[in-house]
Parts: sequence; C-alpha cells; structure tokens
Amino acid sequence: MADRLGFVDVCAGAGGLASGLESAGFSPVLLLDNKRQACETLLANRPHWNVVCEDLVDFLPDDHPETLDVDLLSAGLPRVKASAAVRRTDSEQELRLLTATIYLVHSIQPRALLLENLPALVESPAYADIRLFVEAELSHLGYRSCWFVLNAADFGVPQDRKQGILVALKKEWFHAFTPPVPTVDEHVPVGRALRRTMAARGWPDADAWAAQAIAVAPTLVGGSDNRGGADLGPSGTKRAWARMGVNAGALADEVPGPEYVWPRSDDPARMPKITVDQAALLQSFPSEWQVTGRKTARYRQIGHATPPPVGRALGDAIATALGAPVHT
Repeated sequence: MADRLGFVDVCAGAGGLASGLESAGFSPVLLLDNKRQACETLLANRPHWNVVCEDLVDFLPDDHPETLDVDLLSAGLPRVKASAAVRRTDSEQELRLLTATIYLVHSIQPRALLLENLPALVESPAYADIRLFVEAELSHLGYRSCWFVLNAADFGVPQDRKQGILVALKKEWFHAFTPPVPTVDEHVPVGRALRRTMAARGWPDADAWAAQAIAVAPTLVGGSDNRGGADLGPSGTKRAWARMGVNAGALADEVPGPEYVWPRSDDPARMPKITVDQAALLQSFPSEWQVTGRKTARYRQIGHATPPPVGRALGDAIATALGAPVHT
C-alpha cells in the first residue's frame, strides 16, 4: 500500500515491536538484529521483510539507502543499566547500543524516533545524564522529545509489564503527538489468557486452575545469554507465579494431559509449568507468529520482546501525529 509509513527497526529481536507497528499501518524498509536466531524468527514470519543480521554499531545507513529519510526509526533496546548503579561489561554494551541508535538518527533523519526500554530510564535520577545526552543530541537535530511510562496490561496484554518510552518527532509534527491511552477497561488475568491452551490436551482441572489464576502475569524476563536455562524470573517473581498455581522454576515441553492430577498444593514444585508457546500468549504475540530455535532461545526472544499491542498503540499515536498538518 502506497500510503503506509516506512520504518527502520533496530534491535528487532523476535519482531514484537515490528509486528505491532505493522498492524498500525507501518511497513519496515529494514530490520536489524545481531542475533542469528532473531533474524531467523523474523524471516520465518515475514519472508519478504528486509532483515539484516549485523551489529547495530557496525551498521552503515549509506550501504542501505532505502533507510534514509524514513518516517520512523524504532528500537526495542536491551535494558540500559545506569553507570552509577552497576558496572558490568554488558551494561557498557547496552549503553553503547543506545548511543548508536541516537547517532543513527543523524544519518537516517527519520520524522520520528521510538525507543522502548526500562521505566527507570524515564523516571530515575540515576539515568538523568543519559536522558540529558539523548535530549541534547535530538534537540540539535531539530527534534522534540516526550518521555513516558506505559504498562502493557493497559493494552490488553495479560502481564504487568511497565515500559519506559521515548518518542521524539521533528518539531513540525511534535505538537500533534499524544502518548497512547489504555485500550482496555480491565486487565486480562492469566487464567483467562491460558485456559484454552491449558485444556488443549484434556486436563480435567484446566477450568478450575484458570478460575484461581485471577491476576495478570508478572513481567516476563528473557534473561541474559550468559545465564543457564529458561525460567520465569527471580525469586519474588516465582512467588507471584506460585500464587497463581504455576511452577516458575522452568518451562514445560507440553501442557498437562488427562493423567495429571492437580495437587492444589502450596509447594511450587508440584504445580504445573507453562510452555514457551503460552509465554508467547502472555506477551500477546499473534497465535500464528513463529518463534524459532530451541526452548531456551525461544523463551529469551519472547521475554525480551515488546508486546505487539503496545507497539500498535505507539504506532497509532505516532501515525496520527505524522498525519497532522505541520507547524512551522
């Protein structure tokens, strides 16, 4: 469609943000990620997408002229750690990617920029220097910036997932931008989101399990590539899962079958586990979206993703601003 807006998506991962932007009327001219598995996932779902598997820091827009002057540059970046709070090699890498994205704006000159990261990047004094750097660079290039925090649960995602957002637009369109407002009146609990799949193999207690899983899920975390196998998060998160009758210490290969007797025990070790496919549902990926690789690699891609409904809400808000009359 000729009237679709073009975007470049860096650190594209499993395509959660790109999928959401696509449903908001954007078409990617290029998606960039340095992980081979993520690139395979993107192409498994959209073989026609222009996917480049390369480190963001090494990416040269002049080698890809289709990226120049696009409508939007988007990035679901790895979670940046404040240097005052933690000093680790991978923290330096995360900040390096954020810096590279801001410098990429110099070359691409998009009409709008969208960054998704952790809420502290927006709210915490520990990140003030990073925010000042970003705003100074963007202001120099003629952009105005808007920082805010969204909770994915407010957009129909069955998960308490707060996200720090930066949207910057060229100043002639910035007046028309408003952060998205919630799209649902009530949050979707885990039981409602997973009931059908929990019953898929004939587990007789699936409805009873779903009836007691009445909260949204804690934030799914993909973890580090340097960690071991997949689980659903740190100890506090595991306790929250246990209150919903889920063993969060690992992921199951399949949902319970008719032979599984639900002990209704307070011992998490005796509770059912969720599967990687169910984790994708909790992240609100479309049911047909394929995440490729082995179990741990699939879960990490899902846990790191931006939920597509959040991407759509942000895309709708940006598209509305870009379609407004300009202010000079």
